[in-house]
Amino acid sequence: MRIGELAAQTGLSRDAIRFYEKVGLVTGRRLPNGYRDFPAETVSWLQYVRTAQALGFSLAEIARTGEELRRAADSAGALSALFEEKIGVIDARISELAALRAELRARVGTGCPLRAAG
Repeated sequence: MRIGELAAQTGLSRDAIRFYEKVGLVTGRRLPNGYRDFPAETVSWLQYVRTAQALGFSLAEIARTGEELRRAADSAGALSALFEEKIGVIDARISELAALRAELRARVGTGCPLRAAG
């Protein structure tokens, strides 16, 4: 399918698809006339990419884990494991942000907020 058809079916812009191709998330072959031709399964893959981005996964994570998921015997189990891993990263970040918030709160109203609290 050509890039225009792919854009229409996924709701992505042609530029977004070209970007995904540039970073290696999708692969299209070039026809003799120079047009890009993408396999039909690219539609579902791009829908996966958009969903994964909405769930907080970076494009690098999607590229890395996408291949793992394609090769996994139990893709649902592999996907659940990825979600658990991401939840751990989020929980760690929440803890870091809570500590940062507490540090900032401790400095509010001090004579010199940039001096170490203590």
